[in-house]
Amino acid sequence: MAERKKRGKRDVERNYPRSQFVAKLRRLADCLEQGRRFQIQIAGERVAIPSGATINLEHERGGSEEEVEFQLKWPLAREEPARSARRAGARAGARRTRRPRGTR
Repeated sequence: MAERKKRGKRDVERNYPRSQFVAKLRRLADCLEQGRRFQIQIAGERVAIPSGATINLEHERGGSEEEVEFQLKWPLAREEPARSARRAGARAGARRTRRPRGTR
């Protein structure tokens, strides 16, 4: 199985033409309604948003502008314990010396 590249912190804001933004919102709405994971590429990086992500709206007002953000939040995936145990077992097995059959 391929190793997943560790991703560092990222804070990207990207502007899209209205038609592209609307298309992305429609795809997101479809996935949310159907309880499916949503995949999107933002500034060159593919992001997979799980179906159970928390959804919230944020409104900010400053001195010269207002902002509304549609936010989807989810915990970062960690390596599954079972997979870690299998890998540890495989590493330990590789270090063991094997006895020929019938020599106990």
